[in-house]
Amino acid sequence: MTSPPFTRPTWAEVSRTALRSNYRILREQAARADADAVAVIKADAYGHDAVEALSVLIDNGCDWFAVTCLDEALLLQPQLKGHRTLVLSGLFAGEAADTVRHALTPVLGSVEQLAWLAEAVPQSAEPPFALHLEIDTGMARQGIQWNDTAALAAFAAHLAQHPQLLLEAVMTHFASTEDPSSMQTAEQLDRLRIALATLRDRGIAPPLIHAGNSASLFEAAQMAALRDIAQQGGSRLLLRPGIALYGYGPRAAERGLQPVLSWKTRIAALRTIAAGGPVSYNATFRAARPTRIALLPVGYADGYNRLLSNRGEVLVRGHRAPIAGRVTMDQTMIDVTDIADAAINDEVVLLGEQGSDRITADDLATHAGTIAYEVLCAIGTRVPRVWS
Repeated sequence: MTSPPFTRPTWAEVSRTALRSNYRILREQAARADADAVAVIKADAYGHDAVEALSVLIDNGCDWFAVTCLDEALLLQPQLKGHRTLVLSGLFAGEAADTVRHALTPVLGSVEQLAWLAEAVPQSAEPPFALHLEIDTGMARQGIQWNDTAALAAFAAHLAQHPQLLLEAVMTHFASTEDPSSMQTAEQLDRLRIALATLRDRGIAPPLIHAGNSASLFEAAQMAALRDIAQQGGSRLLLRPGIALYGYGPRAAERGLQPVLSWKTRIAALRTIAAGGPVSYNATFRAARPTRIALLPVGYADGYNRLLSNRGEVLVRGHRAPIAGRVTMDQTMIDVTDIADAAINDEVVLLGEQGSDRITADDLATHAGTIAYEVLCAIGTRVPRVWS
């Protein structure tokens, strides 16, 4: 590749080709369920750079996007203009006017939020302003609880007083789709059916239903249940792939999904320490033999988790090199004793492929006791994203 537009040698490479391929696979999978795919680009496209990700997805025909909040949506204007944009966290106080001004679609979870929106949309609005309603079927996070008939009735009654608003969709969020042995998803599906029936009894039949996420797309039983729920109410189904767009999720590789991001750095310095010599803070690593230590200009301020200390590995010249001592704020040391030809300025792969080996976000997550989502989202803004 050409020389990057930065001098500190720590960067992330992001593949347009992989993102295009992943989106195509997910869109086709959704189509098999007679559904449309909403590309979730919240949290800066899971740490990949939402501005560039949007360009790729729009160029490949994606028209539905999802962000967390108004602030994220405003950062992506004017790219999102003319495309449907879900604001998954709904409305915070004082946001309704800007949400309406930018034609965003808020996912509401209370009568209070509905009142804020009704006040911001002129009664003469034509066509009516679209909103989505979230039902809490088991996350206990946001939305009207599935069995709170009083709250559902109040929402329906308030909506009926405001013809300038259109309840376009009802949605929920699954808590355990990545665990096929869990019974929670089936329970949430049943609860969604009940909530939708409650709304239908009050004259609400939304044109759209959405609930499935990345894992759901490949689970036949979930897809069949969601399709049945949508058909019962005469609704069209939307699905919300997130992590799968970026190449992760259950059995991602066998489904043809590719990691979109690689994270790299270079060896900045080399030194040899004697047996028994300490490395990094608090001497949590002591050399068992004369040991060659390489310095990498990357640390936890870049999102390289401190819990990788003495656990993680990197790739140098196609070989694995263990982290030696504690990851520090801006630097990390690795043991390259067994990689005799390791040299200053060698490319080091923190996340991605080198030679015949690969380190994935799942690998880093296992070492750090977390999940791939957090690994990707944590890569800091001072790590440049280089798209190719």
